[in-house]
Amino acid sequence: MNKILIFGAGKIGRAFIAQLFSNAGYQIVFVDPDLHLVNLLNQKNTYNVVVKGKNEEIIPVENISALHLSEKDAIIKEICSASITATSVGLEGLHAVFPILAEGLSARRKVKRTQLMDIIIAENIRNAADFFIKELKKYVKAEFPLDQSVGFVETSIGKMVPVMLEKDLREDPLQLFTEEFNILLVDSDGFKSAIPEIEGLCPKKNFKAWVDRKFFIHNLGHASAAYFGFQAIPDEKMLWKVLQNPVVYRQTYHAMLQSARIIQNKYPGEYSMNELHDHILDLLDRFQNKYLNDTVYRVGCDLYRKLGKNDRLAGAINLGMEQDLPFNFILNALIAGFQFRATDEKGMILEADKVFFDEMDRIGIKNMFHKVTGIT
Repeated sequence: MNKILIFGAGKIGRAFIAQLFSNAGYQIVFVDPDLHLVNLLNQKNTYNVVVKGKNEEIIPVENISALHLSEKDAIIKEICSASITATSVGLEGLHAVFPILAEGLSARRKVKRTQLMDIIIAENIRNAADFFIKELKKYVKAEFPLDQSVGFVETSIGKMVPVMLEKDLREDPLQLFTEEFNILLVDSDGFKSAIPEIEGLCPKKNFKAWVDRKFFIHNLGHASAAYFGFQAIPDEKMLWKVLQNPVVYRQTYHAMLQSARIIQNKYPGEYSMNELHDHILDLLDRFQNKYLNDTVYRVGCDLYRKLGKNDRLAGAINLGMEQDLPFNFILNALIAGFQFRATDEKGMILEADKVFFDEMDRIGIKNMFHKVTGIT
């Protein structure tokens, strides 16, 4: 049986990557730092992905097991025997993964000198392959043929998986809710082995154009809806409800449209404006899926990252300035982000955002805006 080793048993790892490969008959092995979650997965050996829409569908993910991140020897053994590997742990989590992944790849090389390994990078990182190569080279020997023996497969994660509410977790701590969309764009040039024939896996050439489409339309639109939504209706928790407000919808639509023109100008041969416009309308429709119960807080929080100079909003503005194209709606969304104070269902905010607000109180919003975005 084919086997995929997935670092990260969180929302995308379980509700997207594992679900796709499980449907294709793969054995699933997770690696995660959450011991309670690892134990639950090993007890049940299955969990449900619940597709939320007008017609609900339950997709069981079966034939699974899990390892704790501390079980180094067992993880290395799985790297040696896996057909393919994936990561979905977030930027901070990767720092704990790289050393053991490097050791596992070195061990695999000794056991199976001619067998290649592909790593699906299911992370929200631009230029992810270059980042992985740079980091892994810190841990492998200089003579290890990383570029020749390991495929670094960038992805574009378009599937929306909201944070689970406490009442739903009490009902089933392993279940995950998701939307119907189930297409994983992957860089066809990143594979060293044959591309797996998996339903929902969609290989693309010139992948940077597709990563930027996701980043500067989907991610930008999502964040814009949250920031404009909080600005207009600060007490509303649900993303779909703020988008019912015509002003919020219009502001979000125009920010996405401006960004679409910027990336279409950057990649003129990849997609037409008509295609991008249809994509925007489809995304706005998906953002308003009330069955997902996605929150303004989830979509907008993590401000240091989402307002950063290379991220969805400031990054699009920088591209717009380079091309002398308008970006005023995107800029308005970016400014609204600095006023974002939405909370989760318990009235809490992200710890990193507390630090963000404290620093902004200390140095002032203008200085904070320049420091975080790089824009004067």
